[in-house]
Amino acid sequence: MWDPAVYHRYGAERSRPFFDLTARIGATRPATVTDLGCGPGELTASLAERWPDATVTGIDSSPEMIARARTLDTPAEFRVGDLRDWTPDADVLVTNATLQWVPGHRELLTRWATGMPPGAWIAMQVPGNFGAPSHRALREVARGPRFAGTVGDVVREAPVDDPVGYADLLVATGATVDAWETTYVHLLPDDGGDHPVLRWMEGTALRPVKAALDDDAWPEFRAALGERLAAAYPVRHSVVAFPFRRIFVVAQLPPETTNG
Repeated sequence: MWDPAVYHRYGAERSRPFFDLTARIGATRPATVTDLGCGPGELTASLAERWPDATVTGIDSSPEMIARARTLDTPAEFRVGDLRDWTPDADVLVTNATLQWVPGHRELLTRWATGMPPGAWIAMQVPGNFGAPSHRALREVARGPRFAGTVGDVVREAPVDDPVGYADLLVATGATVDAWETTYVHLLPDDGGDHPVLRWMEGTALRPVKAALDDDAWPEFRAALGERLAAAYPVRHSVVAFPFRRIFVVAQLPPETTNG
């Protein structure tokens, strides 16, 4: 289960990549815009503000996220759905920090790129920090003797490609591609309570781990991970520097051609 309140921790830091991504979309008057993995909907609402004449739809697999999104004052529409079932019919597709959760998403990207209208845009962003100390610590704790039997298979190695791999995939469909990566250095305030990186991870990466553990094991897991994170990300000047690599791709599909 996704918890919108926990996900909203560090909301400004989580939102910035979305705006860096969508700033590269060159569409001017799209008729339809879809946000796959829209979460609590605020970022989808910004798409409706940018393209007020478009039909903007946010889709997410979490009923809790969609319930939160439907409370927003926005013309955007929201519905629960599995992005793997989406019909690729939008003029603009945005999927931000979502595809890392979807096995086989490279095949989905190819299907979308070959099924969307001529000249349509695909904009995607995924985290590229699976080799960072935070995720190495997560795998160490999960696969250690205490927890391997319950969550050892829950944590993952890198489930995403690099920018070159995604660019190659979409260029092969005839698209014009802009691909890049950015490492954000988030300076997370330390209030003397739980380690800030632990609090960040509870909003996303730790969600399936918590779901797999019982009420006794989860605090123990959380404490063990917190110790490793405190060593990897020390507090300096009342903040924790948390580098976070992200991978971006914006692709425009080839325009419709006519034979002369």
